[in-house]
Amino acid sequence: MNLQNPPRSPHSFLNPEGWVPAKGYANGVMAQGKVIFTGGLIGWNGQQQFEHVDLVGQFEQTLRNIVAVLETAGARPEHLVRLTWYITDKAEYLSNLKEIGAAYRRVIGRHFPAMAVVQVVALIEDAAKVEIEATAVIPHD
Repeated sequence: MNLQNPPRSPHSFLNPEGWVPAKGYANGVMAQGKVIFTGGLIGWNGQQQFEHVDLVGQFEQTLRNIVAVLETAGARPEHLVRLTWYITDKAEYLSNLKEIGAAYRRVIGRHFPAMAVVQVVALIEDAAKVEIEATAVIPHD
């Protein structure tokens, strides 16, 4: 098994021998420490108001919301070990991959934990286009 520790990450990323390395996500992450789970966060601001109607704007706000929740526990983006994205429009997602990637790097940086993206029929908040659950691990001192 190939274990990698990317810069800034305190965790090991798992890539089975002979597999092409994942690009933009990790196949698996190994971590030890204090675990943080977020609920499904969406792209509205702290006052529960949407400032963006487009997927890219909501996606970036959702990531900012995740970072804000992590910060309350003393965690940073590089502590993320898993993200599960729920999107309402696969075509909109695929047609905006470049912009989504740029937004991701602005907020999270070049840290790519294990991720899954799932298209759903709808989210509970009608105006929401994306919802993301996050898991982070703060290493033991």
